[in-house]
Amino acid sequence: MKEYIINGGQALDGTVEIRGAKNSILPLLAGSILTDEITVLHNCPNISDVDSMIKILEGLGSKIIRNSRDIVIDNSMANKWEIPAHLAKELRSSIFLLGSLLSRNKKAKVAYPGGCDIGLRPIDIHIAGLRELGIEIQEQGGYIYCNCQNAKSADVVLDLPSVGATENLMMSSVFIKGRTVIRNCAKEPEIVDLQKFLNAMGAKIRGAGTSVIVVEGVDKLHGVEYTPIPDRIVAGTYLIATAMCGGNVELTNVNPEHISSLISKLSKTTCKVHIKNDRILIKSKGRQKSLDCIETMYYPGFPTDLQSQIMAMQTVSRGTSVIVENIFETRFKTAGELKRLGADITIKGRVAVVKGVKELIGGEVHASDLRGGASLVLAGLVAGGQTVVKDIYHIDRGYEDMSVDLLKLGANIKRT
Repeated sequence: MKEYIINGGQALDGTVEIRGAKNSILPLLAGSILTDEITVLHNCPNISDVDSMIKILEGLGSKIIRNSRDIVIDNSMANKWEIPAHLAKELRSSIFLLGSLLSRNKKAKVAYPGGCDIGLRPIDIHIAGLRELGIEIQEQGGYIYCNCQNAKSADVVLDLPSVGATENLMMSSVFIKGRTVIRNCAKEPEIVDLQKFLNAMGAKIRGAGTSVIVVEGVDKLHGVEYTPIPDRIVAGTYLIATAMCGGNVELTNVNPEHISSLISKLSKTTCKVHIKNDRILIKSKGRQKSLDCIETMYYPGFPTDLQSQIMAMQTVSRGTSVIVENIFETRFKTAGELKRLGADITIKGRVAVVKGVKELIGGEVHASDLRGGASLVLAGLVAGGQTVVKDIYHIDRGYEDMSVDLLKLGANIKRT
């Protein structure tokens, strides 16, 4: 089993280019099967979640070629409509294919998805929305069976602004005649990116980035070349790493607006953050004053996908911080591993109280999810002595070998 070995205490200095966003590329790959023509996605990271989605598409009959950071997709023979359990369990985002498979084949059979163990992610919101569109759904034996022969346009109100449900409804309604209105939508940048992608293929969708999305049904979509947005969570992770370790780091190919909530938090520390177009320069002298309160919220609020990393930062900050997790109820699991390194964290329900310590002490810790694993790497970067982060396959789901980027910045880290 692969692991990271980190000797902490090094300041970070240099430049990192941010690659395409995992949380955008996965639904774009799912959306690619809405056309038989060639689709090309640029600047895609080499991460295991993308590999898993490609494997699923190939199982459906797609022919896919990866050229460096480009993915070329030919779906002319993608006529299968079932995603087996052994593939779906590798990737929660396999649920995105439910809507696009229905649009393409009028039916779908999808196993319940897998992915990170960070709490319940009920797909009831997806299913309720699809039923509003007249799609017949049965759940049996760990599979979701869908038929959309009688699909119709509708006015759908989501119980929660779920990113996945919003994306699924966008893709499932793209060929339904008439006007479909989706209310209480997620507003994340990845939703806007999916709208731009589908519209570039010939769809008629508007409203992404607001709480109401309108889809006008079309007859056909065509192929496209498209560059996904940069990964705001990877960018945020490296900003937090620099704030913790100290140093001067420039991020390129980043959209600062997408992480404005994090930049706002960093502005309350002694860090200096400078923004110029698609570049962010952060300067830090290391250990920061604690942030009083951090509360995860739906976009444009503070992202739950950066909560574990900001917790790692608070463990070595001066003072006490309160973190409230409103999105995923078990996202504090990593706190136990941080405590093994000497962190002072008290958890009660969805609230964590973090009392900063002067120094963490290196040790052996285990990643149990993607973002929590990244936070353990960040903790190792500032811990005294050597830290070993095991089970890094979780981290590989969303980061293209963190050790490569961190080595360029001067960290003492190796992958074994």
